[in-house]
Amino acid sequence: MKSDEDKPRPVTSVDVALKAGVSRSAVSRSFTPGASVAPETRERVLKAAAELGYRVNQLARSLTNNRSALVGIVAANMDNPFRVEQIEQISRRLIAQNFRPILMPAEAAEDPSHVIGLLLEYSVSGVIVTSDTPPEAICQECISLGVPVVLVNKRGIDAPVDRVLMDNENCGRLAAEALAQKGCRQLALITSENPSYSLEIRQRSFLEMVGEFCQQPAMVFRGAFQNYEGGVQAMSELLTSARSFDGIFCVTDYMALGALDQIRLGTERKVPEDLQVIGCDDIRQCSWQGYRLSTIRQDTAKLAEAVVEALLNRFSSPNAPATTRILPVELIERSTTRSQ
Repeated sequence: MKSDEDKPRPVTSVDVALKAGVSRSAVSRSFTPGASVAPETRERVLKAAAELGYRVNQLARSLTNNRSALVGIVAANMDNPFRVEQIEQISRRLIAQNFRPILMPAEAAEDPSHVIGLLLEYSVSGVIVTSDTPPEAICQECISLGVPVVLVNKRGIDAPVDRVLMDNENCGRLAAEALAQKGCRQLALITSENPSYSLEIRQRSFLEMVGEFCQQPAMVFRGAFQNYEGGVQAMSELLTSARSFDGIFCVTDYMALGALDQIRLGTERKVPEDLQVIGCDDIRQCSWQGYRLSTIRQDTAKLAEAVVEALLNRFSSPNAPATTRILPVELIERSTTRSQ
């Protein structure tokens, strides 16, 4: 076993500076995005760093700059394909802006204060929350430490935090309009027993629009969770209810996939010949040949762009009023609704 004396010494910025024949500050500027440094100097520094195997110690640099390149992402329901796409896009966008995302999982319907507190221990530059809405107290603590918070598809709170929302109200409206225009008059809604803020808005908007288009209100069936199994459960109850229906809106695609499989396994009815189905989110699985699900699309790339933009704006204007940005959604038609 090697002693500490036998272990190789870590390569430092001083070593890189000596090899490149530049100052230590030139090395620092060469690894700082946007810093002023001559192109030939940067090239020499990067070449020397590669030959020596040098990597920037971001944690050490954060102690000097009082701000790290780390941005915390708090997320729940990571089994949901939409959540995975959302986190992937946000992470890629952060990296493109020279930040380093750090993911903290939270339980669904759980107060995320604990995991946000853990992030603060690492001197993160900002926090992005996609799990349940955090309490005002932890948000105020973040702000007092100069750490901006961006909420994604969450309800507003009495703290100066920025929010980025998809137009969830229009999700329900578009689904109801599309089913009505395709001749559906006996509609059903599949949702969860404890819907999130976004799902509450979607289902309320759908039910209101059905009241305008149809003579009878939509039937509501709930799964225990807003996932595949929840969709199976809700659809199973719908099929055994002995009630007639010809159009279904599932508040998430994840639930819709379970609902479609239950239709195939639990009934001889055909989609879209006998009934039509619309989901919401446009996850990748919607376009699979086994599903071809019509859905309301949320653009995760544009969502990520807006989230990171809100974070950057807060860095440059920390005392500006809190903002809420609502992004558009659109209907994507596939094989689970009839062509007109």
